[in-house]
Amino acid sequence: MEDNGLGILISAISLSIFSYYTFWVIILPFVDEDHFIHKYFLPREFAILIPVLGGVALLSFLCLFIGVVILKSKYETS
Repeated sequence: MEDNGLGILISAISLSIFSYYTFWVIILPFVDEDHFIHKYFLPREFAILIPVLGGVALLSFLCLFIGVVILKSKYETS
């Protein structure tokens, strides 16, 4: 039952982030600049910067993990 609750929580968080980002990138550019909704969103430059930095961090971690696994397996077999 704990796994089910954790899965629901992760799904809800993912859905809310996806909805926020979709509204921010697709719908918000068509809303007037002086509308009150703009105060709940970051500037549009961050719409590209945040996913790029996240992707770089993910790829860096993945490369580091693969490197550690390769080095560990190389020294264990010798």
